[in-house]
Amino acid sequence: MEQNVFIVRVIALKGNVEERCVILGQYIIENSSTVRDTAKQYGVSKSTVHKDVSERLQKIQPQLHAQVKQVLEKNKKERHIRGGMATKLKYDRQREEKLNANT
Repeated sequence: MEQNVFIVRVIALKGNVEERCVILGQYIIENSSTVRDTAKQYGVSKSTVHKDVSERLQKIQPQLHAQVKQVLEKNKKERHIRGGMATKLKYDRQREEKLNANT
């Protein structure tokens, strides 16, 4: 079922570029999603998502673009925190694996 939903999303995005921009922008706003997560969700590249929501969307729907820009700015400010958390989790897992290997 999940694969079918994914296929439908990809097919829907392959058509009209303007419609794709709006769909991606709405998804980012509704989910406070990152460009990377949005690209993964819709099966398109990060470059496509970024160009759609930062350049094309501004010309198509300036108000939606402004909202998306706010979410992306927030994500950018939090990026170092997410990176730090990922590093912490990595070393916590390594430490736990080492402890489990020694017991």
